[in-house]
Amino acid sequence: MPKVLLRKSPSDFKTLPLHVEASPDGLSYQSLGRPLNFSEVIERRRPVSVSDTNAFAIELANLGVSVRLTLSWQGREYWGLVRQRRLDRGDVVLKLISGYVPAHELNLPLLTAIQEIAEECLLETPEGWLAGRFDNTWLPTPYQSSLPYRETVHFKLASLSGAARPVHCGSQVLMERPRAYVHLPTASLQLIYDMRLEIPKEVRQLSLFHVDESLEGEQLVARLDRSRADLYLIPLLQGQPQEQLLQLRDGQLSPVNTRGLWLSESFAPQEGWVVRAERIRWRDWWAARSVTTAHG
Repeated sequence: MPKVLLRKSPSDFKTLPLHVEASPDGLSYQSLGRPLNFSEVIERRRPVSVSDTNAFAIELANLGVSVRLTLSWQGREYWGLVRQRRLDRGDVVLKLISGYVPAHELNLPLLTAIQEIAEECLLETPEGWLAGRFDNTWLPTPYQSSLPYRETVHFKLASLSGAARPVHCGSQVLMERPRAYVHLPTASLQLIYDMRLEIPKEVRQLSLFHVDESLEGEQLVARLDRSRADLYLIPLLQGQPQEQLLQLRDGQLSPVNTRGLWLSESFAPQEGWVVRAERIRWRDWWAARSVTTAHG
């Protein structure tokens, strides 16, 4: 039976709508108007359009952040994906670890990205759960009251080199250079950080779990469901993804059937600063990668 890890009020969350200006050389965003709660954000996430995908000014509903997380374990590297049932879009996809950026972190979305890793990506060993460090800073342990975290062993989180074109919040450049795109169907600006999670060598019997919040009545509830780990791995070879999907339980990797599988829009083609698709089939994403690689 799923274990409740945390309950909190959705009214605690506030974010801000955005004014975004894009040019061929870079993109900048700044807050616009008053803070919004979850329901107000969802109401604003309606399709928008631009006439030029490389140069435009537009008002958007919110800022979202994702992490393309490279997990390093036992001499191999993997991209981490999580499964999500998106009630607002009526689909189920595999996606990057992601979340909404709250109003107070709009100028430092990297903090939100790190928080999302701590909340969504759970690493279990026979001796307890792993906490993590980013440089010299401990990651939050949001489920400390429900799960036993190990004190002597932890994972290391680091930023990888980012996108070529800069992104600014007002006049301030985002130093880690996240990839940015405007998602037209949801009127949102999305930032993707490249990060690496290194698991200690002594950790062998590792299990990976995804925890997501769902709205139940008047509360957001986070549950751990051991029967559905919902965290998936794409193996990398020399930094390039392989056409395989895996899960890790008790130190053993097992293949996952990709037939009929959908990925979120962050895997879909990007035109300039814009992504138009809601989602993309696994097979179509892989076919597009194969063509790009062949011509690369």
